[in-house]
Amino acid sequence: MIKKAVIPAAGLGTRFLPATKAQPKEMLPIIDMPTIQYVVQEAVDSGIEDILIITGKGKRSIEDHFDRNYELETRLEEKEDEALLLEMRRLSDMADIHFVRQKELNGLGDAIYYARHHVGNEPFAVLLGDTIMDSVIPVTQQLIDTYDQYRGTVIAVEEVPTDKVNRYGIVGGTTLSDSIMELNNLVEKPAIDAAPSNLAIAGRYILTPDIFAAIEQTPKGKNNEIQLTDAMLLLLKRENIYSHRIEGKRHDIGNKLDFLKTTVEFALKRKEFSAPFLKFLKEIVAEHS
Repeated sequence: MIKKAVIPAAGLGTRFLPATKAQPKEMLPIIDMPTIQYVVQEAVDSGIEDILIITGKGKRSIEDHFDRNYELETRLEEKEDEALLLEMRRLSDMADIHFVRQKELNGLGDAIYYARHHVGNEPFAVLLGDTIMDSVIPVTQQLIDTYDQYRGTVIAVEEVPTDKVNRYGIVGGTTLSDSIMELNNLVEKPAIDAAPSNLAIAGRYILTPDIFAAIEQTPKGKNNEIQLTDAMLLLLKRENIYSHRIEGKRHDIGNKLDFLKTTVEFALKRKEFSAPFLKFLKEIVAEHS
């Protein structure tokens, strides 16, 4: 049973400067909810309530977001805004959330290594803090189901256009079912003609505690950082690793265009303003066509 989740959220968010100069990219809102709250909710919806968030310098607002704010709650009580008051209290009680700082930016592999004392000798989920999954069954739950079947490391993947495989970490291996592959290769941003498939790593993992020993033995790679993909390549020599093609849609909030698209898509699902917002979009499109 997967009981713990780790959410790396220590990156600088340079693709969103200047907005992220004093604000974590994980706190950028999709309408009225910070990105990282969607990520935490996915873990909770997958049955995980023990969550470690790896933060860094300038990320204190993430901790504050999941803490109680008694002054705010008092104001909401005075205004008799019961619905919003309950939502604020639910936010601080939604999971048992812990925090640890990555002392220096040294790659995703290094960030996950900070979780070794918290997760101990248990398998655990990893959810990237700037990636939202929109799915009926939570993507982390999908990975847990695959882990329960195969008892090995599981990587979420999604199909990408063949001409764009050089932008992603790509997996290759033996197909076991429509959605499962036993891996024999992981390549970070391969040349198009050298890619083992068009299945890209999608920001969700179930990792075994053996990953920590692999990270210890992983030299610095791209950007002079310890990359998780490199550590998993070492791990692949010792144990089976599987990929799970996700059912759902991945939203990369660290990308400006995807951030805009995500905001529009999520807004159109909100009953309170989906109709007038759609009308507005049609008017805008008409003006520009």
